[in-house]
Amino acid sequence: KDASINDEIDRMRHSATSWLAERRDVVIVASVSCIYGLGDPEEYEGLSVSLREGMTIDRDELIRRLVDIQFNRNDFEPERGTFRVRGEVIEIIPAASEKRGVRVEFFGDDIERISEVDTVTGKVLRCMNHVLIFPASHYATSKDKLERCIAQIEDDLALRLKDFRDSDRLLEAQRLEQRVHYDIEMMREIGYCSGIENYSRYFDGRQPGEAPFTLMDYFPKDFLIFID
Repeated sequence: KDASINDEIDRMRHSATSWLAERRDVVIVASVSCIYGLGDPEEYEGLSVSLREGMTIDRDELIRRLVDIQFNRNDFEPERGTFRVRGEVIEIIPAASEKRGVRVEFFGDDIERISEVDTVTGKVLRCMNHVLIFPASHYATSKDKLERCIAQIEDDLALRLKDFRDSDRLLEAQRLEQRVHYDIEMMREIGYCSGIENYSRYFDGRQPGEAPFTLMDYFPKDFLIFID
């Protein structure tokens, strides 16, 4: 039950942030989860993939870009944050909804058609001239930045392990070392890890104790807020 609730909150966050990045006429009704930590809004928007009808892009290049922003390939079951490939057609299921996907049809290296589809029936809901594909995670980041963050994590880990060992807390040191090394391995392998929000300070470039980004940082500067 908790997992399904967290998944629904994540879906709604992605829906909110994608709308805020694309439009001005957005109304959002939020719970206290609106002040939960999220990734850098500039990084989130900057890593989005812009696709237009008639655009020239190699199909495999689009696949690589989707993987870079933490989409997983799943050719069998439509899920949020996945894509499937069928010949010259790529269907992308955004993190904001598993019910509606984006079908990108290629002719050679050109995008011939972009359409919004029902992910269950495959029915075309509407044709589009342009679409923005936002990262499947609010903590998506470039490979260069990821390596810089990992280097900082490793430096801080070494300091913490020294503190534990100097105070004869060897079990804590062993557990911490194993956990962080596993997380780093996952980040290098697939770009993220379980609980990646615990490392958000490194990705955001924040100092210790500095507040993280939240949904509020995704709004334009002149937004209006009502608090009940």
